[in-house]
Formats: sequence, structure tokens, C-alpha cells
Amino acid sequence: MESPGIWDTPQRILVILAHPDDPEFFCGATLANWAQAGHDIHYFLLTCGDKGRNDHNKDIPGDELCSTRHLEQRAAADVLGVKTVEFDDQEDGYLVPSLELRRKVVRVIRRIKPTVLVTCDPQFLFSPFGINHPDHRAAGQVVLDAVFPAAGNELFFPELSGEGFLPHMPREVWVSLTGQPTVALDVTEFWETKIRALKEHKSQIGDPAKLEERIRSRHTDDSTLENPRYEEKFRVIKY
Repeated sequence: MESPGIWDTPQRILVILAHPDDPEFFCGATLANWAQAGHDIHYFLLTCGDKGRNDHNKDIPGDELCSTRHLEQRAAADVLGVKTVEFDDQEDGYLVPSLELRRKVVRVIRRIKPTVLVTCDPQFLFSPFGINHPDHRAAGQVVLDAVFPAAGNELFFPELSGEGFLPHMPREVWVSLTGQPTVALDVTEFWETKIRALKEHKSQIGDPAKLEERIRSRHTDDSTLENPRYEEKFRVIKY
């Protein structure tokens, strides 16, 4: 019997999240693990993070920041072993789970035909660090609405079938950044890879040493910084 996140055959894994760096922050160690195991991983990010402003990049114009974050995300994906990275370039901060965006997500699911789809939890309003970004919640909502009932049913968005994008349903949906996890994966072996990938998002990092300290501090309660164990948690839905 397969264990969660361990499959007998190579899987095609599609990650749909809101911003550059979301995959690395939410589940980068898991993705590195899966890539090393021989699974094909593809990103589809809904925005380019053009409002990812902070003190050290406040003078970068939004369009330049968008281009920069494209490059940073591709570099981070290379660290993890991700095959492809695509952007829809919706405006950062204004993401809504509209029918138009749902159609786009259904098209991507039908085109890439993932067996496993990764997104985030639209119900996760309060995080340990404050209020969860509205784009995260909107991304999770539109992706889950696209998965069911639309992606696998030819009566939804029939024009997509006319374009050659026939119905397809992932076998598993892995919901990251959730307060209702059903699976916790031990990713200790890949935590340093996660950190290396995160450090490629240079426009978002003021002090790389502080970032490392913060990410390394997220060890499990039953471990220590001297002998840490790390987990990434998901709510897994199987069809």
C-alpha cells in the first residue's frame, strides 16, 4: 500500500498558488523530495508578486519587480528540481476567485493533466504570523472550485473541449498552508534545499541570515535546533 506522498510510479504534479515564493515557503521541502524521487513537477502561479514591496526593495518599480520575481522563481524552482514554471500575471493583491479565472485554472489542469495537484487552503484566515494574505485564500478557492466539479466534467466550460482541452481529474489534491492537516511529511532531509531555494527570492529578503534563522527555527515541538526534525503538513483529498 502506498504511503502518503510516496507513489509506486512517477507522478505529474501541478502546483497552483498565488505568488512567486509561495511554493518554496508552503511546501518547498516536499517538492524537493518529490523531484528527487523522479516525479515531474510544474508550477502555475497566478500573480507575479508585483506588490512584494519591503524596505530594501521599495525603489523598484512594480513592472521591474514583476520581471525580477519571474527570474527569481525560476531560479528557486531549479534548486528544487521543478520542470516548468508558468505565470498568469494577475495583479498582485487583487486576486479574486472569478469564473474567468476558474476557466483559466481548468484549462491548465486539463492541459497539464496532473495526477497530483497542490494548492493552499481558502479557509486559512489567521496564520501564526497574523492575517493570511487574501491572494492565498483566493488562489485556494479558485483552484478547489476548478478541480471539482469543473475539471473532470465536459459540461463545464465546454468551449475548452472545443479547444482540445478534454476533461481531466487529478487523483489527489494536496492542500498546503492549512489549519486542518491530515498528513504530516517528515522533510528533514530536504530542509536545507528549501532554504537554498528560498534564498533565490533575493528581492524579498532583506537579511538572508535572519531568513535562515527563522526557517530553521520551525522544527517540530519534539525536536531541538541542535537535532531538528522538520515537517510540512497538508490536507489530502483523494478521488
